[in-house]
Amino acid sequence: MSARATELRKGSVIEKDGDLLLITEYEHKTPGNLRAIIQMKTKSLKSGATGAIRASSSDNFEIAYLDRRKAQYLYKEGNGDYIFMDNESFEQFPLPGELADEAMGYVKENDTVEITFHDGTPIGVELPPTVVLEVAEAEIAVKGNTATNVKKEAVLETGLTVKVPMHVNAGDKIKIKTSDAEFQGRVND
Repeated sequence: MSARATELRKGSVIEKDGDLLLITEYEHKTPGNLRAIIQMKTKSLKSGATGAIRASSSDNFEIAYLDRRKAQYLYKEGNGDYIFMDNESFEQFPLPGELADEAMGYVKENDTVEITFHDGTPIGVELPPTVVLEVAEAEIAVKGNTATNVKKEAVLETGLTVKVPMHVNAGDKIKIKTSDAEFQGRVND
């Protein structure tokens, strides 16, 4: 499906030169009495590379058709691939590590996430806005340091390292924002 540059928005996915590009920033400029310019920052869904596109309002782009399906994370193979199982068909499929490594720090075994497909091939993991994970390792707070806004590093059960307040200890369950690994608070069972 083709769309004009003015119909695109942040979050749209386009096909260009055999690659899938996610539009991460979109700006429509009309400088003075000149023609409109559309500037887009993109991220390749296949390689993760970032880039920029400058287009006029009459340029056409091919919009990629993406399918999202719920799948359960099973395990990580020795070659770096992550194995998922489709929740409807129960088929197992691999997702290459280079496409999912960044997101998988927020996913535990047996968690259900949305997987994005293009032409039947898995290309990425859609994370919820926040996740609850258990702290596996954290430094012990020193008396007197807990009253300030000092942060320490903590390793979560998935291996992800995040900054947490000094009062968080190993064994605590915490809520983490998936967009930037920001600590949101402790969670009581």
